[in-house]
Amino acid sequence: MSDLNQRIEAMYRGDVRGAWTFVAVLWIVVLFVLFMSWPHIPDSGVRIVCLIAAAAVLIFNTASVGAMVRNYAADKDFIYGLDIKHLDQMHGDK
Repeated sequence: MSDLNQRIEAMYRGDVRGAWTFVAVLWIVVLFVLFMSWPHIPDSGVRIVCLIAAAAVLIFNTASVGAMVRNYAADKDFIYGLDIKHLDQMHGDK
């Protein structure tokens, strides 16, 4: 049973690492696009709308990934145990 728990923990850590990497890349891309497009936006009202939209995308996506990671932590035995069972069956059938 310890081997199963180690495999579950390894899969969970990999998913958490991937999720937070996605969030970091999202922040970099959104801020880069905002920075590069800023000089080309002549109207201050449109600049404010772009700034608010970018902030909303970053805040809501970061919050949703945080909630997903917490949910995965609470149910990781079920989620990853089922995945491991199916992966083992698939490898056994070959």
